[in-house]
Amino acid sequence: MIGGAVARRLAAAGHDVVGLARSDASAAKLADMGYQAVHGDLEDAASIANAVRGVDAVVHAASPNDQNSAAYDEAATRAILAALRGTSKRFLYTSGCFLYGATGDTPATEDALLDPLEMVRFREAIEADIRGAAADGVHGVIIRPAWVYGDHAWTTMMMYGSAQEHGAARYVGNGQNRWTCVHVDDLADLYLLALEKAPAASIFNGAHGAAIPLIDIARAASEGAGAEGRVAEWPLEEARQALGGFADAIACDQVVSGERAERELGWRPTRHSILDELRAYAPPAA
Repeated sequence: MIGGAVARRLAAAGHDVVGLARSDASAAKLADMGYQAVHGDLEDAASIANAVRGVDAVVHAASPNDQNSAAYDEAATRAILAALRGTSKRFLYTSGCFLYGATGDTPATEDALLDPLEMVRFREAIEADIRGAAADGVHGVIIRPAWVYGDHAWTTMMMYGSAQEHGAARYVGNGQNRWTCVHVDDLADLYLLALEKAPAASIFNGAHGAAIPLIDIARAASEGAGAEGRVAEWPLEEARQALGGFADAIACDQVVSGERAERELGWRPTRHSILDELRAYAPPAA
């Protein structure tokens, strides 16, 4: 989870981390990790507002990638903005690069025109509210992560899992679409820098390295899963039946630039590529 990686990075930098907990069990887990806990639920805007009033800055890293969760994300975000109004406190919101849609060969920068995939269209209005809140004394910053990988998590593991189960890693579409990626720990570094240095109403892409064709990522997942690089096409229409709009996100061809964060915040991603990450999952030879 992005939130877990960000929490670890902030704590390592000396910040006191307070996590939102929906239950006593979740609060206990946070305490075991060395964090404070405050009870609240993203589906309960009043509890969110109450939780954020007692902290110095807010990181919202639980932003959903589907329209079904859009309503509570919008309500929670606006509750946070209302609670922070006039305080000049920082609020980091996790958006995403799906807002750019298919980019073609020209890397999408933070100033690119948006052409969002339908499943994340709701984020346009949320981003506008966050940027507009600067006039009301809220120091909002928007992070748009690219495809996140690391820690045996995220969408890449779907391909890894299919290779383990079926002997070939399945990729959506023809595999020539490109993903721009970011390791979750590099992304956490960006959140720390944004928390400490980013101007109000700014936007930063969390993206690093060359865009990689999906079929190459699938081959690496297959190698890591012990399937010797075997891959199989999952036709887009069939994938939509199983994954809904998320299938179109997987098949989207994107080249995204993270240069602004490197230039303006001093972000220096250093972790290995997604291809090396997936290949490293292979068990050691006997």
